[in-house]
This record gives sequence, structure tokens and C-alpha cells, in this order.
Amino acid sequence: MRILLFLLTNIAVLVVASIVLSVLGVERYISSSGLNLTSLLIFCAVFGFTGSIISLLLSKKMAKWGSKAQVIEQPRNHKEQWLLTTVQELANDAGIKMPEVAVFPAHEANAFATGWNKNDALVAVSSGMLDRYPPDEIRAVMAHEIGHVANGDMVTLTLIQGVVNTFVMFFARIAGYAVDQFLRKDDEGEGSVGWGYYIATMIFEILFGILASMIVMWFSRYREFRADEAGARLAGKGAMIAALARIQSEHEVSHMPDTMVAFGIRRGRKSSFGELFSSHPPINDRIAALQKL
Repeated sequence: MRILLFLLTNIAVLVVASIVLSVLGVERYISSSGLNLTSLLIFCAVFGFTGSIISLLLSKKMAKWGSKAQVIEQPRNHKEQWLLTTVQELANDAGIKMPEVAVFPAHEANAFATGWNKNDALVAVSSGMLDRYPPDEIRAVMAHEIGHVANGDMVTLTLIQGVVNTFVMFFARIAGYAVDQFLRKDDEGEGSVGWGYYIATMIFEILFGILASMIVMWFSRYREFRADEAGARLAGKGAMIAALARIQSEHEVSHMPDTMVAFGIRRGRKSSFGELFSSHPPINDRIAALQKL
């Protein structure tokens, strides 16, 4: 099912992007006179944003399938009833519509939030956290996730990813075209490119993509601090600090799908270089920031 969803998503991206380009009347961005930068920028923006937006619109469905999360329709026990009541209270305090609440099977303590807007969101907690953690710490974690939703982090991250995708594609193609022109022979036809263009563009997309991911991950780390602040405001600073400290002490590896890691509660990587590509700051830094509030 995941493979089918992946294929359908990519097909949808291609179809939607092709339709948008046709409607906009975007012509070929490589002509006999060289690169048409306007057409190239529109081409890259359409493809750069289409994938991010479709992923955002499908995020709840993908999260449920990827994590095997079960939405609580009718509480089966007092813990699920308490969880629903707690999330409702937090959502009311944050000024957002009640999100869907789910539990996903995992022993490690974790939680995530997703959804295409703050009034149509999903928050989920692992069964291990729900079973082991005290109520005040679970409430703090749920407040952290509600903070992500109320802050509009999913939409903002999607827009940032779309901008990053656009400029990675744009500059990679400019660089690839420059390399191709340097390697081309005088007798080759005008307005065409050779294999050098495609190979160079692919290489530059990888290089620029790595650099651009640092920008996306920086924002991801920044909005973790903001979600922690929201959690402290909604559920109490002491409870938020205690929950983070308990998560850190367990030192368990998350098994959430990669698409949901950015909105999970877990820590980032440990090495200083690895932190540049981590969606989460170290928990010690998050606790220190909360202690200063």
C-alpha cells in the first residue's frame, strides 16, 4: 500500500504540474538563444511546490498508514477517554479546532502532529508513552504537538520546502547548462543540450539539495523550540521539562516513518555536524531554553 501511495503521489505531481504548466503557457526554457530564465523559474516553481503541497494534503493519510496509527473514534478504555478530553482542552486553549487523536503501536515514547491546516489536523501518541508516562507529562507532549498545529508549522514547512525545491532545481539547471555549453562542440545544433547537461544538472541538484536541506532543518529545529514554549504555556513548564528529560533518559530509537520524524517529539542527532541535518535540536538545549522562560 505504501508503494502504491508513493507511485500515485508521484504520478499526481507529474499530472498536476503538467496541467499547470500548460495553463500558464510556459514554453521550453531552453531555446536557440539560450536559457529562458522566466520559463525556467516558473517550471521549477511548479514542480517544486506541487510535490510539497500534494504531500501536505496527503499527510494525514500517509501518517496513519505509515505509523499504523488508529484514530480514536470511540474510547475503548479510560486512558483513551482521558487522552481525548485532554486534547480537546488543549485545543480549546490554543484556539484551534479539535484535531483527530490517534495512538500508534510503538514501545518507544513518541508523538507527532500533521495535517494540511490547523483546523484539520491529527495528533498521535505512541502506545508505549500512553502506557508508561504519567498524565502530566503526556499532557505536556500533547501540548507540544498542539503547539505545532496552532503555529501552522506544517504549512510553513511546506512553503519553505517548496521555495527550497524551486531554487535547487533552478540553479542546478543553470549550472548544468553552463557545464554543457563549456563541453559542447561547435557543430552541435543550436537550442539543444547533450548528456553533459543532464549529468551535471543531476550532480548539482544533489549538491544544492544537501546545502538547502540545512536551511529546512534549521527552521525545523527553530519551530521545535516554539512548540516547546507552547507546550510549557499550555501544560506547564515543569511538566514539559520533565517529559523531555524522561524521553532523553530512555535513549530509544524512533520507528516512526521518515515523513513524520520532523513533527515528532524526539531528539536530533548527537554529532555537531549531524545537527546541521537534524530536524530536532538536542534535548539538553531544549530543556535549557525552557528553563530560561
